[in-house]
Amino acid sequence: MPKPVIATHGLGKTYHRLWQGTTVAVQDLTLTVPEGSTFGLLGPNGAGKTTTILMLLGAIRPSSGQFSLMGQGMRDTAVRRRIGYVPERFQLPGYLRAREFLGYQGELYGLGGEALRRRIDEMLKLVGLFERAESPIATFSKGMQQRLALAQALLNDPDLLILDEPTSALDPIGRRDVRVIVEGLRDRGKTVLLNSHILSDIERVCDRVAIMRKGRLERQGSIASLLEGGISLQVRVGGLTPALTEALGHLGTGLRITQQDDIAELALDVSDEARIPLVAEAVSTAGARLYGLIPTRESLEDLFVRVVEEDA
Repeated sequence: MPKPVIATHGLGKTYHRLWQGTTVAVQDLTLTVPEGSTFGLLGPNGAGKTTTILMLLGAIRPSSGQFSLMGQGMRDTAVRRRIGYVPERFQLPGYLRAREFLGYQGELYGLGGEALRRRIDEMLKLVGLFERAESPIATFSKGMQQRLALAQALLNDPDLLILDEPTSALDPIGRRDVRVIVEGLRDRGKTVLLNSHILSDIERVCDRVAIMRKGRLERQGSIASLLEGGISLQVRVGGLTPALTEALGHLGTGLRITQQDDIAELALDVSDEARIPLVAEAVSTAGARLYGLIPTRESLEDLFVRVVEEDA
């Protein structure tokens, strides 16, 4: 496996407030984000995702555990220059023009001169704001501001890009554009940590995910391995017989039957694709009529809901 860009061990954050008591935001988080991966950080509201990101960025101090970024701690300013970040909640200076804002951000990264001007033009074109380069940010919609925030995060050509809900204010076209940008970064070997509630976007662009719940890590791994497993079959037959019911029970598990007149709707889980033609063959052998056979695999959304609601 490639070397980790982000590695945490036993990371935790606990808040002690006189008026609220003790709140455990993150506890015992051991997380590994390999170099060159597009990593989705998932969880319901209050799971501890943003708190985790803020600890990685050095914005808040952990209560326990340790972490490293690109093999170094956040005290190393050289590491900070290699990171791009878009926060979930951001407020851009409305009195600045888009180009002025990016120029200021570039200077903070130590960029300047003609190289910075070319980079600003490149980023404005990338996020679709080049024609609004001289417009005050105050005239931008929320989606346009989110695009500009992404442009500033990419300005320093970061090795690690951290995006906290980067598409929350974007329309479908804007979401697609962000996906294309993330895919381009992945193809260039960059590492992206993406926190989003839009699981379809995560499933499209990420190769690895972690699911948090109540401050704890519940699942971690490649999407392929986490979704690996059985297949659910929806079978619609006419002329269901006890012999067919028994045969299907041997081919799969969790057989559920809904009967309406002569038509039966069956659902069962099978271990692999090789069982699918055997199900169709069993229907034919029993003399029943096959009207439909639909296999489905668990989606990332299905897995997410199952993990989050496990102890509900």
